[in-house]
Amino acid sequence: MQRRERTHHLIELGGLVQKAGLVELTGDDRAALYGAFLTLAMMLQGEDREHTLALWRRGGKRAFENDNTPS
Repeated sequence: MQRRERTHHLIELGGLVQKAGLVELTGDDRAALYGAFLTLAMMLQGEDREHTLALWRRGGKRAFENDNTPS
């Protein structure tokens, strides 16, 4: 991945963190956010990985469909 593409990709991921309200909910506590992401990563290492991803994907798609703010 080229540097510019990687930067754009990382900015988009940061936007999702903001869009989900995690920055405000954690008081912009990066250690808390990182800990939460590590917990999510551990969940995806379990046996029900595909089921977990399907649930998260479904919820995310619904949220995108119901969101009227610009991306």
